[in-house]
Amino acid sequence: MTEPELYVPGPANLARVQKEGDKWTLILVRELRHSPEKVWQALTDPAQLREWAPFVTDGSLGAVGTVNLTWVGKPAPIETKVTRAEVPKTLEYGDMRWQLEASGGGTRLTLWHKIDRRFIAWGAAGWHISLDVLERSLAGNPIGAIAGVDAMKFASWQRLRAEYAQQFGIETPNWPPQEGQKS
Repeated sequence: MTEPELYVPGPANLARVQKEGDKWTLILVRELRHSPEKVWQALTDPAQLREWAPFVTDGSLGAVGTVNLTWVGKPAPIETKVTRAEVPKTLEYGDMRWQLEASGGGTRLTLWHKIDRRFIAWGAAGWHISLDVLERSLAGNPIGAIAGVDAMKFASWQRLRAEYAQQFGIETPNWPPQEGQKS
């Protein structure tokens, strides 16, 4: 798969990890040029999530309750509990927390996502691309979700994965796995 002609992700943004055993928390911050209310809708509305997120849901994430969330490339939905939905400031479900803060006419969006430490750089690269796609979607220039194996096929995903691994001071498995390497 080649990358869309009009989309090439920039360099790895400064991201952080909090290390807690094998489940590390990836922390990404993105400045968006859109209001917290508009960003909230993109984070919670199933139709908008399909445009940019690495998963789909069978219901809104905008209220406390249960939805089925299906990650790209995974066959079965996962029952997911939305445990916090403070419109338009904080959203928590599964292993993720989103915080939205008004910032200079836009929104500072912060994502905390618990990920197995072996795949933290993969997650950072994937979320980097998804948040780029979110920004384009919010701006009225959608390019469609780029996630899972489709994202990993991009040369830019490989570059981002390596840049984030270097930032985090870790080694991370390559994709696709090299001969003799387990995925």
